[in-house]
Amino acid sequence: MTNNGAMAAKTAGLKRRTFTREFKLQVLREIEAGKSQAQAAREYQVNDNTIWKWRRQLRKYKDQAFAGRGHAYTDEARVHELERMVGRLTMENDFLKKLLQRLETES
Repeated sequence: MTNNGAMAAKTAGLKRRTFTREFKLQVLREIEAGKSQAQAAREYQVNDNTIWKWRRQLRKYKDQAFAGRGHAYTDEARVHELERMVGRLTMENDFLKKLLQRLETES
């Protein structure tokens, strides 16, 4: 095995870093306060493109941005959230229709 192969095997086992929501928001607040994005990237040892993605996600999803465990809130997640809401509201609507029918037949 060559030296390059050994190095490739070592780097293949590295885990991807995940950042907490609070950390991401802290970095973005500092940038909004006037720190340059490049300076924040160097200071926190985060790629400039990563910070750019965080800024885009925060702009697009606001409070839902960085919702869980390093995974980005996506349009797909929003669709699932809305589908659950539609299902719940449909069940409530059906319940209220049946209740109204029962009350109308009793009176």
